[in-house]
Amino acid sequence: MILCCGEALIDMLPRETNAGEAVFAPYPGGAVFNTAIALGRLGAQTGFFCPLSDDLFGERLRDALEASDVDHARCPAVDRPCTLAFVTLTDGQARYAFYDTGTALRDMAPSELPTLDSDVTALFFGGISLVGDPCGEGFATLCADAGDRVVMLDPNIRPGFIRNEATYRARLDAMLSRADIVKVSDEDLHWLMGAGDVTELAQALRERGPTVVIVTEGAQGARAFYAGGVAHAAANRVEVVDTVGAGDTFNAGFLAALDEAGLLSRSALPDLTEDALRAALALGAQVAAVTVSRAGANPPRRNEL
Repeated sequence: MILCCGEALIDMLPRETNAGEAVFAPYPGGAVFNTAIALGRLGAQTGFFCPLSDDLFGERLRDALEASDVDHARCPAVDRPCTLAFVTLTDGQARYAFYDTGTALRDMAPSELPTLDSDVTALFFGGISLVGDPCGEGFATLCADAGDRVVMLDPNIRPGFIRNEATYRARLDAMLSRADIVKVSDEDLHWLMGAGDVTELAQALRERGPTVVIVTEGAQGARAFYAGGVAHAAANRVEVVDTVGAGDTFNAGFLAALDEAGLLSRSALPDLTEDALRAALALGAQVAAVTVSRAGANPPRRNEL
């Protein structure tokens, strides 16, 4: 099972009533939640961990996980409200305003962390759940306790949400050194590593611990840097409705491809071939293209590809 560990929240997406009024409509979301949903829809054995509120929004999150065949047995029901993220779109690009003080996610307690049973073979982390405390420290602890399981990390950095940069960078440094697979956008890469050539920065990031570093570059596609060199997959050309959930869905496609090929293990990753990486990047790009072609984070099911 691939266990996705991170934020589940409600995206308040901009809509318009029949009378022309601007409103926000609630949709289940969160970067790590979206990756779990996409993995489940692709047919991978998937679990999700995040404390979920016992309020009406928490029920919507559980229903969405079940509808996409994602196991949420490790998600404790808690008497804290759900995190809300109000989304605005400019030329299809999403910007977020988070309301998370005192929420099921933000105030996660150490006692709410799950036990990693033998059926969990890989862990995925990322998103805003790594920024604030106490939840960020909890997810970092779970990552450190991963044992011999594969760890994939997508920090999905949102600079405007960071309040204590030094603490956040220290947390990411520790998780990057443990991660086997790291996915970053080119913007994330520069935030982490500074100015410079993307290829040189990606190779420097890989030297800090990960076996594979993936850099997504929008319309230019994605590159995977590994011991054998660089693999590349082009982006799929589609009419973009919005970009909500694009990177999250890409992560799911990449993980699902490796999982299906029997390559999602710490013993197999160091020997990945260019063909295997290209195939995984291509599936990530394919499922992300479907997601951006429709409103909201609505990843495709396998029979839609």
